[in-house]
Amino acid sequence: MFELTDDAGREMLLEYAEFLAQRRPRPVERTPQEIPRPEKETVVAAIRRLTETFPMLDRAQLLSETSGLLAQHIVHGREAREVIDELELMFRRYFEAFEAKIKAADEKE
Repeated sequence: MFELTDDAGREMLLEYAEFLAQRRPRPVERTPQEIPRPEKETVVAAIRRLTETFPMLDRAQLLSETSGLLAQHIVHGREAREVIDELELMFRRYFEAFEAKIKAADEKE
């Protein structure tokens, strides 16, 4: 198709391609941040820390499980330390799935 257009058409196609390339999101950070767990931490602070630790994870995917664990703590009185331990495992599990997906995509290329 590109070869079938005249010079002006080719120039317009190249400009459009450059425009699309600029709109594309930057590559996602693939390495977790090293943010140590404080000795005393609230569940909400742990969620913030884990979100910053794993910025590559889709928050929408984590929302249901995260809010369920938060509710277990707030509504049902589950110990914060226990909930935070489970949150860390959950975030790690989602990160491992993210890595596997990236690896599979890289292998396809």
